[in-house]
Amino acid sequence: MSRIVIALGGNALGNNPAEQKELVKVPAKKIAELVKAGHEVIVGHGNGPQVGMIFNAFVSANSVNEKSPLVPLPEAGAMSQGYIGYHMVNAITNAFQAEGLKDKEVLYVLTQTLVDAKDPAFENPTKPIGPFFATREAAEAANPNSVIVEDAGRGYRKVVASPKPLNFVGINQIEKAINAGATVIVGGGGIPTIKDENGFIQGVDGVIDKDFALAKMAALAKADFFIVLTAVDFVKVNYGKPDQKDLKEVNKEELLKYIDEKQFAPGSMLPKVQAAIKFVEEGGKAAYIGDLKDLEDIIAGKIGTKVTLN
Repeated sequence: MSRIVIALGGNALGNNPAEQKELVKVPAKKIAELVKAGHEVIVGHGNGPQVGMIFNAFVSANSVNEKSPLVPLPEAGAMSQGYIGYHMVNAITNAFQAEGLKDKEVLYVLTQTLVDAKDPAFENPTKPIGPFFATREAAEAANPNSVIVEDAGRGYRKVVASPKPLNFVGINQIEKAINAGATVIVGGGGIPTIKDENGFIQGVDGVIDKDFALAKMAALAKADFFIVLTAVDFVKVNYGKPDQKDLKEVNKEELLKYIDEKQFAPGSMLPKVQAAIKFVEEGGKAAYIGDLKDLEDIIAGKIGTKVTLN
């Protein structure tokens, strides 16, 4: 059958651990059905809301008890991956059991995404993270060695870069696990990680777009298909206008034209479309964008937007 990489948004996992524990059962069932049908699956999750929850919690704890440590953003990302992964492994393992797939195993990989230390994004960090503060001094005290900006009259806040993903720590072992029959879960954008001239690695402040990261993962893992799950049945152009149109099958050239026309909202549909283009540029057969509830029908070509190179 096919090797498939699925990008699951962090917002689909709820706002707290209790919600997440229940909501993760929905994609788990869909993934089990795909594995039962003979597909190899890598699933990556977003973790923006979860990282924010953890990072904010430590800042708040420190504000009332200075002995409570501030936790750097890479460590907050690692913590979010741990608890999301715990819920996802349990849910998918149980879904396998329910489908009679007793010999199938799930593997979670703490994901570190290699980026270029000279990526231009580091010169102009724009992604807000963490709580608002009334003064710049308070924000700087809670966020050592960080860039602080005033945010639309709401207060002062830390901002970080969003560098482009290049590769992943352990990518060869991830592919070997898939080849050995495991269903692999990876952590969305991953922890931004740089490598020095001697090959030593370290995590850095930043957030990596989930869809860009998973498109790169899909290409490196030699996936046939890359599926971005979001809350729409199709990508649309002329959205909200009388001539609104669903894009059912579309190629790179057409999508680039729509991007030039600013048809897709930045921070919303635009990165999903760009990630789909990137995957087919790097050798993937097709990328799809659609709704989680329609996953089987997306693969069958019955619904969702299909993106091809030509």
